[in-house]
Amino acid sequence: MKKPALLAILLLTLPAFSQVAPGQTWILDQSTLSYHMSHPMHEVDGISHGARGKGVCHDGQCDFLIAAPVKSFDSGDSNRDLHMIQTTRGAQFPIIQVRFRLAQASLASPILDCDLEVQFAGNTAHYAHVQFHHVIEGTAHHITGVVPATLSDFKIDPPSFLTIPIKNDIPVRVDMVWHPS
Repeated sequence: MKKPALLAILLLTLPAFSQVAPGQTWILDQSTLSYHMSHPMHEVDGISHGARGKGVCHDGQCDFLIAAPVKSFDSGDSNRDLHMIQTTRGAQFPIIQVRFRLAQASLASPILDCDLEVQFAGNTAHYAHVQFHHVIEGTAHHITGVVPATLSDFKIDPPSFLTIPIKNDIPVRVDMVWHPS
């Protein structure tokens, strides 16, 4: 076998992320973000499919930005959703933003260790070493995990029901599919 043919075969068999070219751009194609709220009387999940995202790789680093409208979360109760928007100051701060940077070489790993910067309700919280599962299927990169958010991280007073406040923990489950553009 000739060297050019062998080189071509090797290049075709590498995982897609390891072939990222300088200046490569990534686009978030599908997303499901869901928060969980807990109260002694009931549990609530709000779900959004409205996140958009982009990543740009250069000089061995990839910078990602994900944004979701606060009003895109649906808990199945429009009154509760309206109250959530009011409580989180969603009219004044309508977008939740998440930023993180990864080494380009780590994008072929089954676990992504991310330091997240989350802007929500007019405040910024930092979460170090949040791990996401990463499965590469062709050119699709499926990423899942949980952001361990709390109300106090964003200086949000816990809403109450029957004078009992909800729990401080509001973990956000992430399920996303990214593709190179």
